Amino acid sequence: MSRISKRFDQLRRENRKALITFITAGDPDLSFTERIVPLIANAGADIIELGVPFSDPMADGPTIQLSSERALASGTDLGSILATVKNIRKGCDVPILLMGYYNPVFVFGLERFCREAAASGVDGVLLVDLPPEEAGEFVRFARRSKIDFIPLLTPTSDDSRMAKVKKTGSGFIYYVSVAGVTGARSTVAGDIGGMVEKIRKSASLPVAVGFGISTPEQAFEVSKLADGVVVGSALVRLFEQLKGDELVQKTVEAVRNLKAGMEQID
Repeated sequence: MSRISKRFDQLRRENRKALITFITAGDPDLSFTERIVPLIANAGADIIELGVPFSDPMADGPTIQLSSERALASGTDLGSILATVKNIRKGCDVPILLMGYYNPVFVFGLERFCREAAASGVDGVLLVDLPPEEAGEFVRFARRSKIDFIPLLTPTSDDSRMAKVKKTGSGFIYYVSVAGVTGARSTVAGDIGGMVEKIRKSASLPVAVGFGISTPEQAFEVSKLADGVVVGSALVRLFEQLKGDELVQKTVEAVRNLKAGMEQID
């Protein structure tokens, strides 16, 4: 059982929900990523997504696009991200998944990537532009290396897509709650509950909901419906606005507030 599955099992036994936080690896540089990940984990992040910067991030809004540009400008690539995860693992056991696009992984080499990712301490991979219908080869290598392949579902996913996700996915299912690109929004989608229940009936994996969740209040609202809540752009925006110790302080504070908001008494 992976770290991701173990964490969801633990939270389920405790009647709690997972806070999954996203930051871009290498923004502003990889030494900062290595520094901030354990602090985010200590602040309440149950699982941490590290974004793999890419020059053509079609599913990302302006905030994460700019974050990718900053990371690429600092020289971040897939190999250096894996080395950073290996360093993080020396003192931090939080589940870590890499979230990004297929092209950098393909160029790196699917088998080599899965082997080296597992050796570095990566627990899962989410490739936003690799549909389950085309993921067979990657999934074989991932399973061989005991890495979770995290599938995506959207409001337009039909029964056929859910059936394919059931066969290929592991760890948890990431439900994209709104159409469009990433980005913080003032309200969350109103039909999350019904779709989460439909997904649960088709697959036994936990369901985490992301895209647009930015405040503790929104995180609490979604946590009542799903097994996990994903927050990305609201945190990444801090990396655009702040630097150094102030960035560390405000990021840790934001994660702590999100977790506290999720676990308030209803």
